[in-house]
Amino acid sequence: MLIFAEWRPIMTTIETELLAALEDLDSKVKSMPTANPKPNLIPAFERIDALGRQLPEDADPSLCHYLQRKSYEKARLWLLGRGAENAKGKCGH
Repeated sequence: MLIFAEWRPIMTTIETELLAALEDLDSKVKSMPTANPKPNLIPAFERIDALGRQLPEDADPSLCHYLQRKSYEKARLWLLGRGAENAKGKCGH
């Protein structure tokens, strides 16, 4: 059975960098149970926030919403074209 991902236009440079930063954060978080010392996540959060501020005004509202709410996993899935996997939050997104 074929499963098709959501269609999305080609990512912008900022979106590509944002996805890389979100993937880096995801990797660091997943390493935490066994990492010693624990990774410092603050630089990763700062990088993601800085990239989010660089998105153009016409950026997808869902992506902006996820970033503003610090829903980084939802933002990562959206950038991967897997936004349909995102569970709806209390806010309706």
